[in-house]
Amino acid sequence: MSRRTAPPSGAPAPTSARLAGRPIALAPLAEEVAARYFDEFPDDLERYGEAARDWEIHDTSYCLEWAILDVEGLADLEREIAWLSDILGSRGFPLERLRRNLELSADVVAERLAEDGARVAIRLRAAAAPLAS
Repeated sequence: MSRRTAPPSGAPAPTSARLAGRPIALAPLAEEVAARYFDEFPDDLERYGEAARDWEIHDTSYCLEWAILDVEGLADLEREIAWLSDILGSRGFPLERLRRNLELSADVVAERLAEDGARVAIRLRAAAAPLAS
């Protein structure tokens, strides 16, 4: 019997963060990252079912928020990613895919947030590097 992954429950993902004094909507960024991620890893939709997209957007929203907060000096992105990788790894999720998600997040942020996004993208890439296999 195969058990399907349940959608995210509990605390909802963050919807915005402030970067250089301006609000940043996280959902559109996370949705773009998810689209790119599933273009590369469509098998995750088969493996995790309908909840895969919800989890991708949920976790990516948190990663984006942590990266922005890191740039603002309010969080430690690498510590948060280490925590997330421990959880995902214990569930059998391939950590190289978390690494790729962070790289895709960096690409999207750099494209969509111009010069402020470049600082966030640098942080995301730095957090991804230790996950290289």
